[in-house]
Amino acid sequence: MNRSQPLVLGIESSCDETGVGVVRGTTLLTNTVSSSMDEHVRFGGVIPEIASRAHLDAFVPTLEQALSDAGVTLDEVDAIAVTSGPGLAGALMVGVCAAKALAVATGKPLYAINHLVAHVGVGLLDGNNAARAGSTAPRLPENLGALLVSGGHTEILKINSITDDVVLLGSTIDDAAGEAYDKVARILGLGYPGGPAIDKVARTGNPKTIRFPRGLSQPKYMGTAEEPGPHRYDWSFSGLKTAVARCVEQFEARGEVIPVADIAAAFQEAVVDIISSKAVLACREHGIKDVLLGGGVAANSRLRELTGQRCASAGIRLHVPPLDLCTDNGAMVAALGAQLVMAGVEPSGIRFAPDSSMPVTSVSLPA
Repeated sequence: MNRSQPLVLGIESSCDETGVGVVRGTTLLTNTVSSSMDEHVRFGGVIPEIASRAHLDAFVPTLEQALSDAGVTLDEVDAIAVTSGPGLAGALMVGVCAAKALAVATGKPLYAINHLVAHVGVGLLDGNNAARAGSTAPRLPENLGALLVSGGHTEILKINSITDDVVLLGSTIDDAAGEAYDKVARILGLGYPGGPAIDKVARTGNPKTIRFPRGLSQPKYMGTAEEPGPHRYDWSFSGLKTAVARCVEQFEARGEVIPVADIAAAFQEAVVDIISSKAVLACREHGIKDVLLGGGVAANSRLRELTGQRCASAGIRLHVPPLDLCTDNGAMVAALGAQLVMAGVEPSGIRFAPDSSMPVTSVSLPA
């Protein structure tokens, strides 16, 4: 195996994207994604059974396309990496079983890796502004943090080592931000997926007309730097979602036209305000000087804008990968897999099982 510039095939199937990526060391060769999002639109959210069946249908064509685009064959691949968690159990099973079959058929080592840490791994790909040039290959900055915001996760991490030391500083205790967007979009009649729909409508609204609550921002939850409260760096969006529903009900009860744009703008401001403020607070209090923004909600224009402003004011450098690398994809899985190979981490073998609640502190599964 080439451990200095390994050719790694990455497989991602944690939700509704079937992703296959190929990376050589820190060079991205291809990032091929097949999404089943259109099949979930009429349900207003991802249906696990539909997602799993879509992965089954899409995997072989996506794999063939990725290998063709990269100009490589399975025989040339040094290792295979697959998302083993967290995610939807059935969807994970499809990707893991496919990866195991490939590993057995080709004799290639298999790495079972963490989906969330993989979002950070894209920062090591050549050309990504989160990576600093070294003598031989890019490396992540010291004192690095990661803010991951998606339909399933909202977390702030401290990355001591991308291969074996990731610390969870804070997370949502209920709905993830993307999930809240989807639910509020449904309340406002904006359709699915909710993130892009609300972001678009909010641009024509006034976020100051309504003040929605910022969850877990009260002193009893925040505490102080010397005596942190129980949820100093955590988020909660379920109360915000309920506040939007009650607001809409009040307009309906009065027989008034619902100001959809204003409500969308006020809701979005509440989300990005609390996310960015708590993320910057965690970074400042843990000596984090660089932070990578990842996950599907990283595409949100207001989140990028406000987080960028607050990071700049705090002397923190914000790094945002290209949008196609922010959402779930196989390239990020391959990127982290390559880092594990180059660090000499032993492969996971084929006896592991997917873990839908895999903790972020587990970068990869041992043999």
